[in-house]
Amino acid sequence: MNYLLKWITIALMLIVPAYGANQHEVIYPMQLALPLKEPVEVSEYFISEKLDGIRARWTGEKLVTRNGNRIFAPDWFTAGWPDTVMEGELWTARGQFEQIASVVLSETPDSRWRDVRLMLFDLPALRKPFYQRVKAMTRLVAQTNSQYLSMIPQRTLTGTEALDIELDAITKAGGEGLMLHHKQAMYENGRTASLLKAKRYDDDEARVITHLPGKGKFAGMMGALLVETRQGVRFKIGSGFSLSQRQSPPPIGIWITFKHYGYTARGIPRFASFMRIRPNPPAYENR
Repeated sequence: MNYLLKWITIALMLIVPAYGANQHEVIYPMQLALPLKEPVEVSEYFISEKLDGIRARWTGEKLVTRNGNRIFAPDWFTAGWPDTVMEGELWTARGQFEQIASVVLSETPDSRWRDVRLMLFDLPALRKPFYQRVKAMTRLVAQTNSQYLSMIPQRTLTGTEALDIELDAITKAGGEGLMLHHKQAMYENGRTASLLKAKRYDDDEARVITHLPGKGKFAGMMGALLVETRQGVRFKIGSGFSLSQRQSPPPIGIWITFKHYGYTARGIPRFASFMRIRPNPPAYENR
């Protein structure tokens, strides 16, 4: 009976929002995006860059991850921030996900936090359409006047062609992709079709099963990883690694993130390439 009660409690935690000391401190769940698969009326959306950082929520008192785990930011980082629920991406620059994770997920904050910003993208507790939340975020950042609180620029585009051009430019510059947020959308918990993510590739996670030896110029180093997805699909990843990563590969048993371009007829990720080691604890998932 105790075992059953434990799992019922866990299930409720995943479904029902948890509240802290005040009614705005909603920890579970957060709004999540769906992939952009079908054409949309682009002009009805705000467009922003999808930052490759650590998603975080400011509860009005502290920073927490998507899973509700405490983020141990220095007091000076959040000094002067409003008593308002804010969501954003803890971020420094493109292509620095692993460095950001090492700073943000440490329980002992240090001076490296001075390079981090919370890049604001929503106000979950404000029950107004997104276009009004954009205006409110703009005012909030200006009023707070904190060098560690910024806002992800939101812009409008005229159509699909303009969206493709913007997506190509962001990808070429090393960005992850774009977010499309419907201007009239209210904040929703969980996956919603009013928030879409557009990327030139897919990404997923897999567990490292073993290291496969390299050949030729990679002799004496790791040549590829044999990995397994959550669905039990096993395959090799042999690209995307730096020389240092081949010399000291991701440990067996650890989870990694990889990118790919669809699937083969056998369900194997096509052209899979290593991206990064999944941070620990697993509390980083972004939009």
